Amino acid sequence: MKSDLNQSFISLVKLGIGHDLDALFQNVNWVELKELAEKQGLSAVVLDGIEKLPEQYRPPKVFLLEWIGETLQGYEYRYELYCRTIAEMAGFYNSHGYKMMVLKGYACSLDWPKPEHRPCGDIDIWQFGQQKNADEALAKEKGVEIDSSHHHHTVLYWRDFMVENHYDFINVHHHKSNSEVERVLKELAQDDSHSVAVYGEKVYLPSANLHALFLLKHTMMHFAAEGISLRQLLDWGFFMKAHHQEIDWPWFFEKLEQFGMTAMFNIFNAICVEDLGFEAAVFHQVQFNPFLKDRVLKEILEPEYGEELPKKLVTRLVFKFRRWKGSAWKHELCYKESMWSAFWCGVWNHLLKPSSI
Repeated sequence: MKSDLNQSFISLVKLGIGHDLDALFQNVNWVELKELAEKQGLSAVVLDGIEKLPEQYRPPKVFLLEWIGETLQGYEYRYELYCRTIAEMAGFYNSHGYKMMVLKGYACSLDWPKPEHRPCGDIDIWQFGQQKNADEALAKEKGVEIDSSHHHHTVLYWRDFMVENHYDFINVHHHKSNSEVERVLKELAQDDSHSVAVYGEKVYLPSANLHALFLLKHTMMHFAAEGISLRQLLDWGFFMKAHHQEIDWPWFFEKLEQFGMTAMFNIFNAICVEDLGFEAAVFHQVQFNPFLKDRVLKEILEPEYGEELPKKLVTRLVFKFRRWKGSAWKHELCYKESMWSAFWCGVWNHLLKPSSI
């Protein structure tokens, strides 16, 4: 790893989320550190850390003021619009008798020390099996275009936010084991006993068991296929801190073993504790291979195959195949079936939905 830059970055993340700073540092390349923070979705969190530093350790004042302005615009103002958009959507669906559960983004943000400092991207929703009818009502009454070309969800736009309306929680075509996980997720998703009011509108939240299994599986799938950011591990850490006492741990450990998720569960927990400063007790157990933990963290901060996909089809296919072969070690950590089984499932997946290539 670019040890000095990465260490400064991680130290400021820890400080920004209210954990202890390992050491003070000087001679930081603030331009590079800010770029890293932006790539990891943690620009606002790093700024929170900087504001806790003694004056002599902070970046130049003009640079810092620009950073503050960007955070207000890109995080805090946008989060306000994000919440109002969710309330508007819930208001429409509630008035038509359709329940709306928010997944990932908004649900995760509620567990952060400053929800408005978690970047808000897409809005992911689940409508308790009524997704098709809800989409039809929205298209008919508001003229909203519904894109059905994706696996496991439709896509629409509300204000300037992309909304993924899930009929499946995960892509069941890409790995055989995903179908088994999906059945469990759908069973858990029938629980409608958790909700919050967003600007007066009722919005449903996942139960602790549902969100624990879904968050972990979703993060693992992205790590194995493309890569993840440190922000996703903060989602996991803050979720566990807020909800670990609500999880049915014997059931959860049984599911981790059943679906081959135990190794990555342990590694994600280890990064949260050893590198980000969370208390070990909230993860119930922290057992891990130090080499693999460091390798996973390095891959998060410095992805081996970069982040940009080639634009030309043939070049992109070659790149994806090289990345697939080079990611075998990640696949072994995240799935119980073989790489080749997943490969042929993936080929079939792309034939079903050519736009996913």
